Amino acid sequence: MAEDYELWDVICDGPFVPTKTSGDPAIIVPKTRKEFNDADRKAIEKNFHANKILVCGISPDENNMISACQSAKEIWEALQTSHEGTTQVKQSKIDMLTIEYELFIMKDDESIQNMYTCFTSIINELHSLGEIIPRNKLGSKMLILFFCFLLSLRIYCL
Repeated sequence: MAEDYELWDVICDGPFVPTKTSGDPAIIVPKTRKEFNDADRKAIEKNFHANKILVCGISPDENNMISACQSAKEIWEALQTSHEGTTQVKQSKIDMLTIEYELFIMKDDESIQNMYTCFTSIINELHSLGEIIPRNKLGSKMLILFFCFLLSLRIYCL
């Protein structure tokens, strides 16, 4: 969207296909290349530009996966399914990460920095899957973790 907002429309909605009305009764048919006007060419150029941006932003392994895709929308959907999985897989990931979040505790031999890194990783993965935990819940969880850490220090000191 930062490159060109209309490119995101091409990715989400699919490529622009120039059409015309023909016949009686009137039906909509695709235009031939010779019938394209400047606006049609500009819109088609957006299709190719969106494809180029997506293809240039992926690894060679992912390139093999999307090589058969014809449009930016197909590329995006293939990448989305590859990284997030189907709706069922995505929900399973969310469920597993939510349980991991709920049961998260600091390990005995873990530093506060490592604990916080692991905790943040869970939160970020949930966020990337569209599951956002409110700040007040995150704050409460961090306080509980910190309190448990302090208790464990007190037990070791005794």
